[in-house]
Amino acid sequence: MQRGILGGVCLLVVAVYAYTAHSGHCLPSTLNPTDDYYNLLVQGFRAGQLNLKTDVPHGLTQLADPYDPAAHAPYPVLDMSYYRGKLYLYFGVTPAVVLFWPYVALTGHYLLQKDAAVIFCFVGFLASTGLLCALWRRYFAEVSVAVVAAGTLALGLTTLVPVMMLSACDVWEVSISCGYALTMLALAAIWKALHHSSRRGRWLAAASLACGLAVGARPSLLFSAAILLVPVARAWRERQKVWTLLLAATGPMMLVGLGLMLYNFLRFDSPFEFGIRYQLTVDRQVTRQFFSLRYLWFNFRVCFLEPARWTVRFPFVHDITVPALPAGHGGVEQTFGILTNVPLVWLALAAPLAWRSRSVEARSILRGFLAAVVMLGGIGALTLGLYYFTAGRYEVDFLPAFVLLAVTGVFSLESALAPTSGSGRADRPVWRRAARWGWSLLLGFSVAFNLFASVGRCAVAHNNLGAVLMGRGKAQAAIAQYERALHLRPDYAEAHYNLGNALLPTGKVPEAIGHYQQALRIKPDYAEAHNNLGNALLQAGKPQDATAQYEQALRLKPDYVEAHYNLGTVFLQAGRIQEAIGQYEHALRIRPDYADAHSNLGIALARLGRAQEAMEHWEQALRINPDLADAHCNLGFALERLGRTQEAIQHYEQALRIQPDFSQAQINLARARAVQ
Repeated sequence: MQRGILGGVCLLVVAVYAYTAHSGHCLPSTLNPTDDYYNLLVQGFRAGQLNLKTDVPHGLTQLADPYDPAAHAPYPVLDMSYYRGKLYLYFGVTPAVVLFWPYVALTGHYLLQKDAAVIFCFVGFLASTGLLCALWRRYFAEVSVAVVAAGTLALGLTTLVPVMMLSACDVWEVSISCGYALTMLALAAIWKALHHSSRRGRWLAAASLACGLAVGARPSLLFSAAILLVPVARAWRERQKVWTLLLAATGPMMLVGLGLMLYNFLRFDSPFEFGIRYQLTVDRQVTRQFFSLRYLWFNFRVCFLEPARWTVRFPFVHDITVPALPAGHGGVEQTFGILTNVPLVWLALAAPLAWRSRSVEARSILRGFLAAVVMLGGIGALTLGLYYFTAGRYEVDFLPAFVLLAVTGVFSLESALAPTSGSGRADRPVWRRAARWGWSLLLGFSVAFNLFASVGRCAVAHNNLGAVLMGRGKAQAAIAQYERALHLRPDYAEAHYNLGNALLPTGKVPEAIGHYQQALRIKPDYAEAHNNLGNALLQAGKPQDATAQYEQALRLKPDYVEAHYNLGTVFLQAGRIQEAIGQYEHALRIRPDYADAHSNLGIALARLGRAQEAMEHWEQALRINPDLADAHCNLGFALERLGRTQEAIQHYEQALRIQPDFSQAQINLARARAVQ
């Protein structure tokens, strides 16, 4: 019966994992698993190279500074590492070696990154559950199976795994989930090493191998390998020879480390460079200070103390209010304070009760194991606390260890208050019931937070996938993803905004207006939504209402270049030429290479008879964007009026090559040829 109950809870957790992963969506750089980053790395390995099996965009190789985010933004290389003309994967090599490569070798098919993250999370959960059952059988036999089932539920559903790893899986989640699985396996091997002295060296070697591979997945886990010293310290206290154990603890990890150093040297000419400095991402990495003490308090506050924002609208949980960033900090991405949002963790403070009334040997072993758990969580939290960027997915590096410690605290409370404990409280059932209600409420809140937050993150995943599809011209597929995001999270302002953007080009103007307005009801200071609502209202024949929206966007965001341009266009259509010129000039002060603004400013200047200035702006627009059909047509007309008919014809012909159904260019070309 006990096995059935625990097996049922494990199946429930696995079902939640699978459902969350299915309800969310992977966020691939492409929509083809063959071109997922880890699969490109495997293809490179199979071809005898260390770089990704993908062509480097020619334009990227021509950039004077390829690490400038604005310069490499047009190319599909986000989060790859670029060094000496080749593209590499910064994220750890271990997932490729232990899962992606064997999978394709055995099946002939490439594994989705989402499925890989699910597999690693299953392994990590099952390893931690095995540890929990081992703790129960050896030290807490008086604890009921119902409490163990609750602890199993905690290990599966309060660790942010369903939130951060499964609801939106991409290349980042693969490496983190792999590190989670390997650290839990290392902890399980350390348990075995502590409890089976005759085979301590073998189990310690297994733990060392797992720790080394974990560093290959997550370099930040390097210092967590200090847990390998716990069985060595235990043997030293027992006055056993420790040299063999030290070799077992360091040997496998050193071999893996030497392999990683060689791998790094062959890629980046440095054994200690994993590629992070050469990563092509949204901010500049080459000169970044990655670790600093000045980040520590801020990261601690964000990762441990800041509560989520709760509302009455489903899914209830929203991102924290981010405090002011310290100098040099890169930002915060969907991070939650674990002490306020996963309050079950507070019960880790009860873990020292575990060794009360035990034999000297049992107390020593249990202390050693729990010390390893504390070290795993504490070192992981400290390492990431010094890092320049904070993301909720990073918390999976240390939260599972703290949850395991908290469940041990629950077991300790139950054991201390159990009728057979001999603790002096056996005749005080009120205390026992109060403690049980207390930890049950903390567990319930922690599980509810994780599940509600995972729904919100699933919505984010669908919204982001919609943006990818929209960028590839797949409007209907994008609309379906935005609608799915709103089904999961009806108050998601960004999804309403994006759905409006997708609907507007299809001619569904009233529907687009409705979604922009809904986005603004949820987020009134959403400048982009005001601007695009103005576009929709203008398309609906309501220029005055559109003007009001553009002006509101500029009140919220004075340097919003698109709003200046759009407001100038409304003024131009209304005959308010000087005001239109002012808006276009303002837009160009902010963005001098704004081709459309140059083109429309030329139109406004031409209406005032300032033909030479107009031509200069049309020529500038075409230098920036040679495919601007309107600018070709307008410049051609100006040249035609100056008697430069042949040049005018060339511009009309170019306008028609770009836009074959451009009727005004067709008329102008026919007239110019007739005159010629």
